[in-house]
Amino acid sequence: MEDKEKAAILADKEHDFNTLRRIMACLRGEHGCPWDRAQDHKSIRRDLIEETYEVAEAIDNEDPDLLREELGDLLLQVVFHARMEEEAGRFSMDDVIADLCEKLIRRHPHVFGDVSAEDPEGALASWNEAKKEEKHRDGAKGNMEAIPPSLPALMRARKTAKVALKDGYSFGTADEMIDRITAELNGLKGKRLDDREEAVGALSDAIFSISALFAVLGEDPEENLNKKTAGFIDSYTNL
Repeated sequence: MEDKEKAAILADKEHDFNTLRRIMACLRGEHGCPWDRAQDHKSIRRDLIEETYEVAEAIDNEDPDLLREELGDLLLQVVFHARMEEEAGRFSMDDVIADLCEKLIRRHPHVFGDVSAEDPEGALASWNEAKKEEKHRDGAKGNMEAIPPSLPALMRARKTAKVALKDGYSFGTADEMIDRITAELNGLKGKRLDDREEAVGALSDAIFSISALFAVLGEDPEENLNKKTAGFIDSYTNL
C-alpha cells in the first residue's frame, strides 16, 4: 500500500496541499525517511523558530522569490507537527484548519457579526476584545499571562512593558526613564569579577528599562537592535 502511495505521489504533477500531507505521511511511514521518522516535537522545535525568522528576513529584504520558498519551509514545519499528532491520535491537520477557521470568524465580529470597525485601529480593538472574551482573560494579571514566555527576551520585555502601560502603569517620563537607566548603568562601575552576579543583575535591570523606554516611545527594540547589528557587521567587514 505504501509503495502504491509513493507511486501515486510521483505520478501526480498537480501538487496541492493534500499532496504535501501525503508526502509527509510517506516520510513518516514505516518505509519512509529514517531522519523524519526519528523526530518529535522537541527535536524540531528550533527548526520551526529558525524558519519563522527566515520568513521575516525574506519580508525585510522584499524578496518575493525567497519569501515563496521560506513560506513553504515554514508550512512544512506546521504539517510536520500536525502529522505527529495525527499519528498519536490526538488531532489532525484538518482539525488545525477547522479550529483556525472558527477562530478567524470569532475574532472578526466586525466582519462576520454586528460589531462596527471603520479603520485598522477599530478592527484591532474588536479582535482584542473578542480574544479577551474567548480566553477569559481580564485585568493586568490576565493580560500578562497572555504574553508567551518563549518569546525572544527583548520582544517579551517590550510586550510586557506595553501591557503594563495599557493597564495604566507608569514608568515615568522619558527623561525619568533615561535617568534610571543611567543610574543602573552607573551601578556597573567598579564591579570586580567576584561581583559578577551583582553586575549582571544591574545590566539586566538596564536592559529591561531600555526595552520599556522603547515601548514608551512606540518603537521596537528587537528591530532597531537588528539594524544596529547589521550596521556594525557592514562596517566591520569593510575595515
